Amino acid sequence: MLQVEILPVLDDNYIFVLHDAASGATAVVDPAEAEPVLAFLQRKGWRLDYVLNTHHHWDHVGGNLELHGATGCRIAGARADKDRIPGLDTFLAEGDRLALGDNVIEVLEVPGHTRAHLAYWLPQAKRLFCGDTLFGLGCGRLFEGSAEQMWASLQKLAALPGETLVYCAHEYTQANGRFARTVEPGNGALAERLRRVAELRDRNESTVPSTLAEEVATNPFLRPSSAEIRATLGLERAADLQVFVALRCRKDSFKA
Repeated sequence: MLQVEILPVLDDNYIFVLHDAASGATAVVDPAEAEPVLAFLQRKGWRLDYVLNTHHHWDHVGGNLELHGATGCRIAGARADKDRIPGLDTFLAEGDRLALGDNVIEVLEVPGHTRAHLAYWLPQAKRLFCGDTLFGLGCGRLFEGSAEQMWASLQKLAALPGETLVYCAHEYTQANGRFARTVEPGNGALAERLRRVAELRDRNESTVPSTLAEEVATNPFLRPSSAEIRATLGLERAADLQVFVALRCRKDSFKA
């Protein structure tokens, strides 16, 4: 059975610790810092086998070298980022697989936020670790990739089973929701989700994970076919990609 623990770090980052109880195997996803991970592992008495990096940004790889030095773990990430991810020694690309005990980790290439962004999909456990590609009610900015790449990446993730638990790397849901409400105010599922999100944040609780079904029903970046969104943007007859581009541009300049 897979156990997932969430470690909040920095201002709004999440580090995820994956543990297979039967084998004792453990992986950590996107360790911005090493100290919280090492302290957690010590409390649990767990060994660290893998660091799984989704992309090269400092707030996802900052703990790599210290974790490797303290535990001897392998550091996995995109082969195309071999010169940008500290300590990378396990080179991954689309279709590769890793084992964490009996859990299979499938590697998905999801460029857009960066040119070599990865996501990690565990089909048996129905867990998705998507870094900064898909957020609660949002998606990542286009720093290196194109809108076409990001839209294709989001479609790839949206095709996974609806019950999939989505572990994004930042606590952005409430802020993203303020934008989502401006482009699809008539979405009842969105209104209900924002109510629940507000309750969680009032208690200082995480909004992560969400389910993929929730994202498909409420996240505007997965909903360019929505008639209300299209009407809001004045793009009733546009292609989905064109609607996505307009949403991303509007979000980039949005002031909550």
